[in-house]
Amino acid sequence: MRSTLLDIAREAGVSAATVDRVINNRAGVRERTREIVLETARRLGYLSAEHITVEGQADRIRLDFVLPVGTNTFIKMLQNQLSLQGAARQDLDVEVHSIEGFNPDTLARKLRDLQGTTQGVGVIALDHPTVREAIRGLSANGVKVVTLATDIAHVPRVAYVGIDNRQAGRLAGYILGRFLGTTEPKKVAMFAGSLSYRGHEEREMGFRHVLAEDFPNLTIVELREMRDDREKAYTEAAALLDRHGDLAGIYNIGAGNQGVARALRERHLEGSVVFLGHELTEGTKQLLLEGTMDAIIDQNPRVEAREALNLLSQAVKGLPYEGHPPRLHVIFKENIPEV
Repeated sequence: MRSTLLDIAREAGVSAATVDRVINNRAGVRERTREIVLETARRLGYLSAEHITVEGQADRIRLDFVLPVGTNTFIKMLQNQLSLQGAARQDLDVEVHSIEGFNPDTLARKLRDLQGTTQGVGVIALDHPTVREAIRGLSANGVKVVTLATDIAHVPRVAYVGIDNRQAGRLAGYILGRFLGTTEPKKVAMFAGSLSYRGHEEREMGFRHVLAEDFPNLTIVELREMRDDREKAYTEAAALLDRHGDLAGIYNIGAGNQGVARALRERHLEGSVVFLGHELTEGTKQLLLEGTMDAIIDQNPRVEAREALNLLSQAVKGLPYEGHPPRLHVIFKENIPEV
């Protein structure tokens, strides 16, 4: 005798109403619950595997993510997580696009091209008028948008997914100040990918404020933009160290840690110049172990990808979602987790 909705509900541990919503592809069911119900329905012979596949695909949500291309390892890790987690979701079709991240017009054009082809967009974007207008255009056409890693002001978006970048900059300033002390005057420098990224600008402001408040003996002698390119980072760091032979500390706001480290090693300054940066990768892990870097302020790309996918998919379905944003973690040589 053929199984009924009540049989499925009893086996799956849910209500008959929930089973009805899943079988008929209606909203209001968590993805994990949906998977359990469909698997139970297949196991009990209520639905064939082919029926589940067809029904699941009919209700799939199309999401697109636009990320900057380059040598930024964290961005590559985030891209990988978005692709992996998206592929594991039966309710999603996910595509990740890599573009020149420092050209706002290229980014705006890509966002406009996605209109009419997608239901949700996640973007790491410059806070620029053309980009803001492109996001407003997406929203006006019913596309849900989340900003990733760095926020954009005054645009309609579902949420910002990332750390508090101003807090991250303050944390970096506090760590550097504690390393260098509060007595003798000392020189420090900053590197950034681009201050056109609001997140990098916020990190700079936080860093400057905590030094002014708590470590007035530390003077910021230079701030250089490296466009998240390790070769440019090397060139700029080498020139900086040649100009300031008594430099005591470096805070790298963005990517390019390998280039800065190379310049330090060539001048035998690893371990004597305090060096702080962001994002734990295989590369920065080795820099911590060898003593070239002193501390890493990390955010978890796995969590960031998960939250972006959940926020967008729930927004497309018109359902609320209580987010669990990534947290700041300070990593030293002695507490390196698995990358």
